[in-house]
Amino acid sequence: MAMNRCKMIVVSLGVLLTAGVVCAAEDGFVPMFDGKTLDGWKTAGNWVVEEDGVVTLHPRPGEHGWQRYDAYLTTARKYKDFIIDLEFKIDKGGNSGVFLRVGDTTDHVRHGFEVQILDTHGKKNPGNHDCGGVIGTAGPSKNMAKPAGEWNRYVITCKGNKLEVVLNGEQIIDLELDKSAIKDRPAEGYIGFQDEAKRVWYRNVRIKELR
Repeated sequence: MAMNRCKMIVVSLGVLLTAGVVCAAEDGFVPMFDGKTLDGWKTAGNWVVEEDGVVTLHPRPGEHGWQRYDAYLTTARKYKDFIIDLEFKIDKGGNSGVFLRVGDTTDHVRHGFEVQILDTHGKKNPGNHDCGGVIGTAGPSKNMAKPAGEWNRYVITCKGNKLEVVLNGEQIIDLELDKSAIKDRPAEGYIGFQDEAKRVWYRNVRIKELR
């Protein structure tokens, strides 16, 4: 009887897990991390997967600045049209960024574009270098950044020449790339997270490729 009960529990658990996988796949999104490793990504930086699956940066002593492009956490493959959905958290004074369509990883800044992550909660009239802005191109229509230490959520859509950014439930960027300061950037490229040598955390990173 005990053995039969165990089998029933295992079967029930299997059904639930299968149902969960189906539900996760129905919206077309797939996780970009496996929760344990950095498989599918490349970096020379000290990026670590914590026990809860959160991916975080632990800067090494002496590291500073943003031009250490090999230290960025960058996908091993390129993406063209997609929606990326993720959560991030920074410390006081924190700085990172989500890089998109990077054609050459020797210089993410010149060969891609960045949606900024910065500790600018509460700032009036945020610009393109503030949280939610597209660096060198467009500031967010509204400051939706939460205080340092709290989780924020980005939903970023790249489709053709269109870039849309939603931060914490509010659309803050609606940009026509071909009419912007970054119109010369590739239409396809790598996705990366900036290593600014400051603590940053990412979780629930998912992507849906658009056809």
